[in-house]
Amino acid sequence: MKILVCISHVPDTTSKINFTNNDTEFDKNGVQFVINPYDEFCLTRAMWFKEKQGAKVTVVNVGGVETETTLRKALAIGADDAIRININPKDGLLVAKELAIIVKDGGYDLVLAGKESADYNGQMVPGMLASLVNFNFVNGCVEIEVEGTNVTAKREIDGGTETLSTSLPLVIGGQKGIVEEKDLRIPNMRGIMMARKKPLQVLEAAGSEASTSVESFEKPAPKGAVKLVDADNLDELISLLHNEAKVI
Repeated sequence: MKILVCISHVPDTTSKINFTNNDTEFDKNGVQFVINPYDEFCLTRAMWFKEKQGAKVTVVNVGGVETETTLRKALAIGADDAIRININPKDGLLVAKELAIIVKDGGYDLVLAGKESADYNGQMVPGMLASLVNFNFVNGCVEIEVEGTNVTAKREIDGGTETLSTSLPLVIGGQKGIVEEKDLRIPNMRGIMMARKKPLQVLEAAGSEASTSVESFEKPAPKGAVKLVDADNLDELISLLHNEAKVI
């Protein structure tokens, strides 16, 4: 089984975010980038398929040279090889079109991608990719088992989970549950050394064009000051909730 894991290069959630050029561009100065958490869950599940079923695992990223450190981390975790598509990922459709070419040319059976990236939270790429390559698709996946070409998957729905039977070829939009946080892997020294020797192929983009453009970015409004109420003063609390917060 050939598995392709899509890797997004995203800011660490603890990073302080700023914008430049009249709030039209993200300021990358001083920001630490990591593997998108949802993608890391998928990568860890791909490692299970590699170890238990002998799958070959390739990781792919759409982005500039700065993303190669993230791809190298994925290689250190255990992926066999990596591909970087050299284009600025301006929107989800552009990314999906570029990934579709890799999927078609590579003959992959299973494509694992986080259901969304932690920076823009678009939740678009896995579904668009599945449509472009005409693969089956399961989004919000929290469990997957593969036997031959038969697949059993569970996905999160309102109020519970839904179990699905499908088949390869398949695109998965994964999330926490496909593995748990305790199962995530930290690269060890041996993995880091081996990652330096693993192939990382850089491909020029096929020329896909963005369908959207950024007008501006805006930070959330700052939170208001906290007003403390003595535990014994219930009348004041009720008055504040009714007259100021207007929630009762």
